[in-house]
Amino acid sequence: MKISQVSYQDPEAPQNFAKSLRDTGFAVIRSHPIPETLLQTVYQDWAQFFNSPSKFDFRFDPKEQSGYFPFKSENAKDSSIKDLKEFFHIYPKTTLPKALGNSTLQLRALLTEMAAKLLGWLQEETPTEIKSKFSLPLPEMFRESNTTLFRILHYPPFTGEIEPGAVRAAAHEDINLITLLPAATAPGLEVKDIQGNWLAVPCDPGNIIVNAGDMLQLATEGYYKSTTHRVINPQGDETKKSRYSIPLFLHPRSEVYLSPHLTAEEYLSERLREIGLRT
Repeated sequence: MKISQVSYQDPEAPQNFAKSLRDTGFAVIRSHPIPETLLQTVYQDWAQFFNSPSKFDFRFDPKEQSGYFPFKSENAKDSSIKDLKEFFHIYPKTTLPKALGNSTLQLRALLTEMAAKLLGWLQEETPTEIKSKFSLPLPEMFRESNTTLFRILHYPPFTGEIEPGAVRAAAHEDINLITLLPAATAPGLEVKDIQGNWLAVPCDPGNIIVNAGDMLQLATEGYYKSTTHRVINPQGDETKKSRYSIPLFLHPRSEVYLSPHLTAEEYLSERLREIGLRT
């Protein structure tokens, strides 16, 4: 499996992007409008947050699913072992620590704007017989959505023994429509190809990785498939270093029907229970 490198400015970008998602479930976007300096500022801000005891003042709201989730809060679907990570969930109404607000919210807005354009590309490039079954055009599904999630992830250094089978992020598929992932601060992300082989995803600064989620797979009746991916544990000296990642998970509005009998809210609730974030 080859994950295509798609230039955001290329006149053929819509076709190339849709083809890559169709063939592999992933695409790597380059020459995009997100400033690298902004990304680095956000990473630095959140590194300070996760290394401060004040993070516990922002513990998540179980109902709203926003705020700080402590280390080993989440497991992959069908796994009983918690992932080796901590994270912070940001929704439109989430209260952020005062020192973090401006840069983080600016980045969230730019990624959301870019995601809207990418969904527009998919809408244009999806065959008529598939998109004729959508309850709404893809860009309309998430317009004014309160459930699109900006997730700030910290994978801490290893300081002791690791539970057998525990990894930074066990193999899983994303729940949402599409995910936009600016290059993380360290490698580790892998995807599974159709032959079952694990392939490393490029972690070059300036790239944004995009993948299809389960909601897109459901809405398109499998035309775009949600690809399995994971974050593997580091080796050697890399075990002493943190890894940070800042994906935007694009979700439709809660009332949007993904299939004739299933809304986005119903599907999301089911999946959150499976990964241990909702009871």
